[in-house]
Amino acid sequence: MQQAEVGIIGGSGLYAMPGLTNVHEVAVETPFGSPSDAFVLGDLDGLKVAFLARHGRGHRILPSELNFRANIFAMKKLGVERILSVSSVGSLKEPHKPTDFIIPNQFIDRTSHRESTFFGEGLVAHVAFGDPVCAPTAHALMEACRKENVVGKLGGTYVCMEGPQFSTRAESNLYRSWNADVIGMTNLQEAKLAREAEICYATLAMVTDYDCWHESYEAVTVDQIIQVMHKNVANASRVLRTSLKLLPRQRDCACKDALSHAILTSREAIPPATREKLDLIVGRVLK
Repeated sequence: MQQAEVGIIGGSGLYAMPGLTNVHEVAVETPFGSPSDAFVLGDLDGLKVAFLARHGRGHRILPSELNFRANIFAMKKLGVERILSVSSVGSLKEPHKPTDFIIPNQFIDRTSHRESTFFGEGLVAHVAFGDPVCAPTAHALMEACRKENVVGKLGGTYVCMEGPQFSTRAESNLYRSWNADVIGMTNLQEAKLAREAEICYATLAMVTDYDCWHESYEAVTVDQIIQVMHKNVANASRVLRTSLKLLPRQRDCACKDALSHAILTSREAIPPATREKLDLIVGRVLK
């Protein structure tokens, strides 16, 4: 029985989803360990929603410590078909001002210590990732920004860095030379795993600062980020709620079929234990 249709992953500052009714919590077990926190399930404007605080309530988990596989596997287990991910980011371009929202359509991976795939242990698959974001889901977020009179920009590149330290000035200027738009520490692994799980995924990136490249601003501090974050969270809650009403009722995107031609391993060569472990992910295509 599907417990949720849409998943919301709340980033720094967004630790709950206002407006949920019939609320209850559920701890989801996965073959990859425990997710960041219990999921908060509820109804919101006619949709079943599962909310997860990415860093745990109280913000206890470093970006590099996040169990991305457990988080996305648990979403799949709950029946989630679309994920709206909210995250705080630094701006790499002058026009992207603090309190603006960016809805990126590309990522650059600058991480080095993270698990980014469900596959392995005798099962090889390569999903297409040229367009890492679900376009209809991203468009719903953009239209919601417009309706809520929030500055939203569709498209752009998100640099995902390891952290937890912020960038050096040399790194920040390097990313600017690549024409990247924003920098954060969390969303790329989510996008990769959501694609493998055939879940639609899009990011609402909330600009909190200008990173450290901007000569008119002092080096970013946590205090400065928190001040802007409070403004962003109120806007993000409204945008998310409105976007739920704008999501297409049917999924006609390629996300739902991402694994159809991705598995390379011969069916008879897949270890039974691996097949059982990943049945929730690959069962559709291995039948």
